[in-house]
Amino acid sequence: MPILKLRGSQALSAFRLDKINARLQALDARTAVQAAVYWHFIEIERDLSGEEMQVLAHLLTYGEPATEPPQNCVPVLVVPRLGTISPWSSKATDIAHSCGLSAVRRIERGVMYHIAGLKKGQQAAVAALLHDRMTETVLESLEAAEALFRHYEPKPMKTIALGAEGRAALERANVEMGLALSEDEIDYLLDIYREMGRDPTDVELTMFAQANSEHCRHKIFNATWVIDGVKQPDSLFGMIRHTHAAHPQGTVVAYADNAAVLEGRTVQRWFADEDGVYRTHEELTHSVIKVETHNHPTAISPFPGAATGAGGEIRDEGSTGRGAKPKAGLCGFSVSNLRIPGYIQPWEIDYGKPDRIASALDIMIEGPIGAAAFN
Repeated sequence: MPILKLRGSQALSAFRLDKINARLQALDARTAVQAAVYWHFIEIERDLSGEEMQVLAHLLTYGEPATEPPQNCVPVLVVPRLGTISPWSSKATDIAHSCGLSAVRRIERGVMYHIAGLKKGQQAAVAALLHDRMTETVLESLEAAEALFRHYEPKPMKTIALGAEGRAALERANVEMGLALSEDEIDYLLDIYREMGRDPTDVELTMFAQANSEHCRHKIFNATWVIDGVKQPDSLFGMIRHTHAAHPQGTVVAYADNAAVLEGRTVQRWFADEDGVYRTHEELTHSVIKVETHNHPTAISPFPGAATGAGGEIRDEGSTGRGAKPKAGLCGFSVSNLRIPGYIQPWEIDYGKPDRIASALDIMIEGPIGAAAFN
């Protein structure tokens, strides 16, 4: 499929540009981003007509116009992670189709950074500061962005032969497929497949790893607590549910749907009837309340982690009962010492962190903005 490449607007405000340059200049005082420009990549099924090109150009004209960067800059292109479709792409492609651009198969967007003072050995360190390795990819040219639209034939389903290796075969699949299975989960799978008398497929192992993950199963919250050798009667979830069990007053739904429903009252609502005319209606209206945690994704990648957490909370409210309309959202963060550069406090001990985890300061800068993107 042909790929169009259209230059867009300025990608960063002066404030965000200064923030990036402060981080770059910690590496080298002479290194700085002189310009950051959006580039749009459009996969089309056929050549667009002149009228269609005008519509497309109009749709992709937004924000502050970009200026021409200095000629002595090194371009670094950051695009959505190869093999994924970004949320921006989904929305932009839907809008293009709604505007009659049926020949547009998909639109993606990247940011071209024009960097002055970039030395040959600095590329990797600079790229690490310019992109989120969990959700983005760094490319060297506009032509390389065509990899965003590379199509692959579906891979055939494979069987992991347990045979004489048994547990060792599952351990190898765990590493090669990145399943992050625990020791007891591997033991469980080995026992269950031997009981069934067959080998597992890669699809089954992947599904098990996702469905049985902490994110989905909340194994820690449902775990048994033993304090001073005494098994406690309730898990963390049990303690939370105990509040409702002891005081269920005013609750319509709890722990039985995607969100809780609290008793409301009859109120006046304003909406259109079947004839399209807006009128006042009196209806019993309940309140839907939902709490969503997104700790690990936000720690790994603060902006998209917090954004998808807030989006998931809104999704669950909308799918409770016959559906609810979001009215207000709150987002809170609990982090370690911020250790603000130039303002580190005496009590802020640096306990260290895994390389894959963002700093507390980055979480508090990027996370609230990500959550606000949905709320």
